[in-house]
Amino acid sequence: MPSTPRSLAGIIAAVSMLFMAFSAQAQITIDRPWVRATVAQQNATGAFMRLSSKEDSTLVQAESPVAQHVEIHEMVMVDEIMKMRQIPRLALPAGQIVELRPGSHHIMLIGLKEQLRAGSHVPLTLTFEHPDGKRETLEITAPVRPLASGAPGNDRQPAH
Repeated sequence: MPSTPRSLAGIIAAVSMLFMAFSAQAQITIDRPWVRATVAQQNATGAFMRLSSKEDSTLVQAESPVAQHVEIHEMVMVDEIMKMRQIPRLALPAGQIVELRPGSHHIMLIGLKEQLRAGSHVPLTLTFEHPDGKRETLEITAPVRPLASGAPGNDRQPAH
């Protein structure tokens, strides 16, 4: 059934509003996500990426179906010993890149349900909190890199 000019205008208006709503929510950029591969029987690994936000925000939660538990971590020097510890949130200052990398801030995937092999992909759901208290949840898929891998080249991936 052909659409009338009135219904076509309504559809165009609805699509425009949806696009504007999506654009308004796209406050967070996630670049270069990756997860370190594991060996058999290894039950934890790290996820790494670069995060930036248009406004002051915080990473408050991470989840993945490949792990029983997911935590935000940092590495800190305590009495000349490097220690890893969970943190409740990670600040993302407006306009700055916050890099999650080995030996620094990262996301820990704990209680892995299977070995993560190089070349596979891991789904991650990240939750961010904005200054007004509203939360934004982004889903990404991170490639699994070999055990000896450092930060990869530019694997910019739009969050959805």
